[in-house]
Amino acid sequence: TSLEQYSRPRQNGINAITINEGDNLLNVSLTNGNNHIVIAKKSGKAVRFHESDVRPMGRNAAGVRGVTLESETDRVIGMVCVAREESDLLVVSENGYGKRSSIDEYRITKRGGKGVTTLKITPKTGGLVAIKEVLDTDDLMIINKSGITIRISVENLRTMGRATQGVKLIRLNDEDQISSVEKIEKIEGEEIEVDNNAELGTDSTDDQISEPEESNDE
Repeated sequence: TSLEQYSRPRQNGINAITINEGDNLLNVSLTNGNNHIVIAKKSGKAVRFHESDVRPMGRNAAGVRGVTLESETDRVIGMVCVAREESDLLVVSENGYGKRSSIDEYRITKRGGKGVTTLKITPKTGGLVAIKEVLDTDDLMIINKSGITIRISVENLRTMGRATQGVKLIRLNDEDQISSVEKIEKIEGEEIEVDNNAELGTDSTDDQISEPEESNDE
């Protein structure tokens, strides 16, 4: 939607999208007309397409399908507007596993597909909860449902293939899970305390697996 359509805000807000029953607005990004969009799902898959695949629409439109959900329990967990060519994608699962992968590993397809594997989902990892565009100069704030927050440096996470389950970013107590992940700017000269009992940059026992079959993106 053209930014011009938001030029006359009202005190109680204006519509940005028509929401169907049972759905929720999850993410909003400012684009330049030539960005790539990556949409990730709880099931561990992501689809990448050029924003030109989505024609400009009015604020009251419901939009078009960006990605296909594969089950009643599957849902979109986040969206990335790729603005920095040298950046990577970082994904985090609800049980504290995460992985940093090159954006080039996600082939460009048409919108509306099922996507390709971005993290191998197992009972140990839990479902995907976050996807972020990152550089070495970024830090991450990871917040647990129990209210615990940790901060880690992206440069401590080595780049891995998208067909792996990643490494443990944070230790969680029983029944605890990751609630949200936010990217923040690194403060020059500040030291970040690393949890030495986590597995930053070290493959999990069953981390390395063969390349999975990719879902039909058409």
